[in-house]
Amino acid sequence: MRISAPQMGNLHIMLDDLFGRLGVEYVQPPPSSTKTLQLGAKHSPEFACLPLKINIGNFIEALEVGADTLVMAGGHGPCRFGYYGIVEERILRDLGYDFRFIMLEPFSDGVWAFYKVFESLSPGLSIRKLWKILKISFSKARAIDRLHKRALQLRAYEANRGDTTRALHGAEEIMAAAHTAEEIEAAASESMAVIEAVERDSGRDVLRIGIVGEFYLLLEPFSNFGLEETLGQMGVYLERSVWVTDWIAPNSNNVIYGYPKKTIEKKAEPFLDQNVGGEGRETIGSLVNFAEMGFDGVIQLLPFGCMPENIATSIIPRVQQEHDIPVLTLAFDEQTGRAGMVTRVEAFLDLLEARRRNRPGAALKPGTAASA
Repeated sequence: MRISAPQMGNLHIMLDDLFGRLGVEYVQPPPSSTKTLQLGAKHSPEFACLPLKINIGNFIEALEVGADTLVMAGGHGPCRFGYYGIVEERILRDLGYDFRFIMLEPFSDGVWAFYKVFESLSPGLSIRKLWKILKISFSKARAIDRLHKRALQLRAYEANRGDTTRALHGAEEIMAAAHTAEEIEAAASESMAVIEAVERDSGRDVLRIGIVGEFYLLLEPFSNFGLEETLGQMGVYLERSVWVTDWIAPNSNNVIYGYPKKTIEKKAEPFLDQNVGGEGRETIGSLVNFAEMGFDGVIQLLPFGCMPENIATSIIPRVQQEHDIPVLTLAFDEQTGRAGMVTRVEAFLDLLEARRRNRPGAALKPGTAASA
């Protein structure tokens, strides 16, 4: 069995580790590219979300390099994500591919069904052993998320452009090689030291921007033209509301984001008091959260036509008015170009700088982000 899944940020590192522990070979699709998107857009419904189109491209490329089993996360609620797997499987079969397709529904939908998926991949696997495997593999994924979060905070201060990104790649390699619990703990400390060792100007005055929106657009750099790295190299300190491990195992804590899910929902309540699917409510709550923390601005990312995020977008003007924080909304589809996105982002940064000049007290004190 050679199993594969769509690309999404650093998720492939966790999947490679997890399936390896289950005795299953993981086939990582080629990095998402223009070719990937073109393949997916060609064979997907025109009205489908950008993530689905990229997923289709990922699956086609994975099958072409030898994958024979595909796994896709399931879902429920108002968001169309819950239908992705069904649609993707039908498209791929209509194209003539022969494969086994596995839908991994949320753990909250039933422990037994969740377990049976993994038991089908690794016959004889006990629930106890599965839990131990998930726990240790997930600890590695959490450590990797922490590295990425720190890189977002520090890239704005790097003395030499690109050093943080290069350090992050090196840190990921250290983490990928760790296997036992002890090795993972040691690798987490060593890899974080690699990030912290990047030469930086801690006294640099930088803008602080929060990034909110639909999970895939936030987690997969190809889908947003590497916006986070671009902003960091423009001298922007970043915090993100969605992280891979928080998304995979949503709970009351949001361990990586750092703010409990219920807290974020509570902050959204005056503007949106019910679940509208996806990250719609979390987008509003996180926007309020970033405003209360004194951030200079917020950028919302969403696939064109995303219903939950469009609902959030319609509410954002009221949040802006009540919390006095600028918001830039960027919608993406296969027609979106990087140059246009960068132009809009640069104009937004100019606006934020102008606000700072008029409100000196709102400026970030030198060194604040570097010590976060």
